Amino acid sequence: MTETVEAKTIGVTIARDWREAYAFMEHPLSFAQWASGLGKPLRGEGAQWTFESADGRPVAVRFTPRNPYGVLDHYVSTGQGDEIYIPMRVVANRDGCEVMLTLLRTAGMSDAQFAADAQWVARDLAALKQFLEKQ
Repeated sequence: MTETVEAKTIGVTIARDWREAYAFMEHPLSFAQWASGLGKPLRGEGAQWTFESADGRPVAVRFTPRNPYGVLDHYVSTGQGDEIYIPMRVVANRDGCEVMLTLLRTAGMSDAQFAADAQWVARDLAALKQFLEKQ
């Protein structure tokens, strides 16, 4: 039998060409301008980056390499040898785009924590929309 976990896809419509949105988002430094959940970038090169979490701890993040498909998946290290997979996509929507992040429920995450994480992602995507539409 195949095992799955609860998932919730959170998305936002942005009035910006998908290629422009992806070109901005594909560099890890851009996350500091809209993704409050990831924290402050400290250092990195290529796909491997270290961010400072909200509580001041360094967090290792591995990003999907640049690609022509709008894939922005990333993997956040828990510090205990596990990685949290965060699938993320930018897709065309006529002259604009959709940015979607799928939140996968991790082991031991309560209903309240899962709901709070989903709200946090929605806030961050709203900040991304506001930032990209002002550019």
